[in-house]
Order: sequence, then C-alpha cells, then structure tokens
Amino acid sequence: MSPGAAGEPGESASDVWVAFSTAPDLQGAEELGRRAVEAGHAACVNLISGVRSLYRWQGALEEAHEVLMVFKTTRTAFPRLAELVSAVHRYEVPELIAFPLADGLPAYLAWVRAASAPVDTRDLTV
Repeated sequence: MSPGAAGEPGESASDVWVAFSTAPDLQGAEELGRRAVEAGHAACVNLISGVRSLYRWQGALEEAHEVLMVFKTTRTAFPRLAELVSAVHRYEVPELIAFPLADGLPAYLAWVRAASAPVDTRDLTV
C-alpha cells in the first residue's frame, strides 16, 4: 500500500467494506438498494443484472437468474445493512456477505465513510 493511500497517514481502508447480495429481480434489488442508501446503511449499491446462479436448496440443484447487488459500506454500518436485508429481502435465506478493502483512493474511501453514516449524522460535503 502506498503511504497514506487509505486517507490520513496510518489510516486503513479496512473499515470500508464491500458487501454482496442477490435479488430475484431488478425491482426488488432497486427497492432494497434505494432503502439502504437512503438510510445510510451503504454509500452506494451497484445493480448487476443477468447473473445466473446455480445452488443447492432443500436437497435439489437449483438455477436462477438474479440481480447482484454490490454495496459499498463500512464496518460500523454493516450491521444496519444486515438488519435491513434480513427484514425486507424476499428470499427465505438471503445472501449477504462482506469483505474489508485492502486499499482505495483516499477521496473515495472518505466519501464511503461519510455517506454510510446514519442519516441524522452525515456530512456529505466530503
């Protein structure tokens, strides 16, 4: 990592996370993504249509066309995102997995941190 690449010297990018989930259709993905961003559970969500998933469900091999949601969030906002996904997702067992970042552009990471704060505490001027 280059010096200060994550922001201030000594600051790590690992508090910024990328989380993945899938939805059965674009409408459901848009609704969930919009709610997550509006509430400050994520700074951004990318919706990627045309994902073909193969998985085992209740003992049978299943296949589905889904929309992949890629959330940019933070370690502290992730529990709020997980609560939202659990509450409103249409799947019985929704996927939600997350990974900390190793590095990123300082300005982008600062924006994700600011935009993933709870709505009443956000400073989006970053």
